[in-house]
Amino acid sequence: MSQSDTVEISGDHLPTLDHVTALVQDDGAGAITTFSGTTRNVFEDKVVVELEYEAYIPMAKKVLLDIIKESRAKWDLKHVAIYHRTGVVPVGKTSVIVATSSKHRADSMDAARYLIDELKDRCPIWKKEVYENGSVWKGACSGQHNPQK
Repeated sequence: MSQSDTVEISGDHLPTLDHVTALVQDDGAGAITTFSGTTRNVFEDKVVVELEYEAYIPMAKKVLLDIIKESRAKWDLKHVAIYHRTGVVPVGKTSVIVATSSKHRADSMDAARYLIDELKDRCPIWKKEVYENGSVWKGACSGQHNPQK
């Protein structure tokens, strides 16, 4: 991990987008790209009450650092920050923030998309979608996972 990379996974509320943007700000960067994943109120015509996240934090951080390393090999990045929340995340609240900076916009934008897509695909973070009439666990690595088993 570069000194300019930040990876945090915590049950605490996430920092503000302004705070995360400041972490990746660089006078040599012409672009800062951010992605915020928030809990929406409907999924496939089901009313969502909340999401709940669980993570194997040591492995999740390792995977995120690997993904950052991969993105740095593909794009010329200045700084990267990834924050992911665990625990209950109500509708309208943010569960994940990805921020990148680079000299040119294409690198920053492409890397941010890669980072969130790979996080969702590979990182051992599981999401329980809680609906008005039930719930379902979804997770990375194997597609579906129930950490309660």
